[in-house]
Amino acid sequence: MGGTLAPTAAPGGIAGTGIAFSQRDAPPPPPETFGAYSKKSEESGGVIAMMDMLIKDLADEAREMEFNEKDAQEDYEQFTKDAAEKRSLDSKAIGDKNGVKADQEASLQQNTEDHGVNLKAAFANEQTIMNLHAECDWLIKYFDMRKEARSGEVEALGKAKAVLSGADYSFIQTRSSTFLQRIERA
Repeated sequence: MGGTLAPTAAPGGIAGTGIAFSQRDAPPPPPETFGAYSKKSEESGGVIAMMDMLIKDLADEAREMEFNEKDAQEDYEQFTKDAAEKRSLDSKAIGDKNGVKADQEASLQQNTEDHGVNLKAAFANEQTIMNLHAECDWLIKYFDMRKEARSGEVEALGKAKAVLSGADYSFIQTRSSTFLQRIERA
């Protein structure tokens, strides 16, 4: 740290203690130390400047962190405000959709009931049509026979009227017995 020391003479005298009886030598010069004296203010000025610079940097960082915190707080408040608006819109949309769903379910229920009623009415109409068809088939099947029977009745009524008026038809045969048998079966 301060250089090399000057060599010292080997101790002499009594048992290497450096005490001698007759000869007196001058003591060796003091060992060289750390150099010439200088003020510490020169060296400490750099340290203090560094500390001042650190203090200034910390203050700048604190201001920057406050600014960032303010921005983050504003962003957070805007985010919560937007989230609240979205929640309210979503809640309203859910309510609207639930209303539409309820209307659709009510409509489905009504349509199901109407379908049942319409199905019963269609079945009743089909039964009526089948009955009318059977009746019409019977009328068509026996139309000619009934026509003959009616004309026979008209003729018989005419003769009955004539008999009541005084005509005598006792010996005239007007119809065959086969026709009467067909009428009786019908």
